[in-house]
Amino acid sequence: MKSQVGYRRCTSLSLRKINEKKPLVHCITNYVVANFTANGLLAIGASPVMADAIEEVTEMASIADSLLLNIGTLNDRTIASMQAAGQSANAHQVPIVLDPVGAGATEFRTRTTLALLEQLKVSLIRCNMGELAAIAGVNWHSKGVDSGSGELDVVQTAKTIARNYHCLVIVTGETDVLTDGVQVERITGGHDKITKVTGSGCLLSAICAAMLASSNDPFTDLANLLREYKQVSEWAYGPIGTLHENFLNHLERFAEGTE
Repeated sequence: MKSQVGYRRCTSLSLRKINEKKPLVHCITNYVVANFTANGLLAIGASPVMADAIEEVTEMASIADSLLLNIGTLNDRTIASMQAAGQSANAHQVPIVLDPVGAGATEFRTRTTLALLEQLKVSLIRCNMGELAAIAGVNWHSKGVDSGSGELDVVQTAKTIARNYHCLVIVTGETDVLTDGVQVERITGGHDKITKVTGSGCLLSAICAAMLASSNDPFTDLANLLREYKQVSEWAYGPIGTLHENFLNHLERFAEGTE
């Protein structure tokens, strides 16, 4: 168990803000995690909509409070939908979170990630170290959609990417890093068993989208959200078969202020 949190209650409740705002989060995400992502957003009081048909994404993004683009199960159809939804979100000042799942694992994923970043104004990139390396063009040994291994100055690279794309960057791992290109927050804690189940990182990206729709101070609220998420991962500790259930239960209690 890797745990550094050491407190029972966070001083600022970002999940509570989401529960009070109840934002509509438009998710174009991957089929592996769609159900868990939707249930996780519902648990904290947000309203998820999983719409990826090209015929409706422009309209859906225009009425949403935030947009999540997750490339986990990528294909030409969803790329077109992401581009159209993103352009609509930009036109209607709707914040976009990009989760470049597996960028660096294949040329297709890396090329798509870089194209989305060039074509769209993204508010936040939420990635792991391997995906960050791919965006930065740093040599890295990828391992599928996992972070892989290599040499990387995470903080400086994240700051550079944030400045290049004029966005916030979150790099998750044993220590999470959040930066806007100038400010940096490092968040430790959590439980490493959460990496043994599918969807926790993808759900975090969706909750970050909900946070951006609910915040007047995105940097501070995202930093607090990362602390809360790590704390929830500690509370959810248990057999893998019950981890998802425990995680959703604690998210709900935290958002409602009953934990």
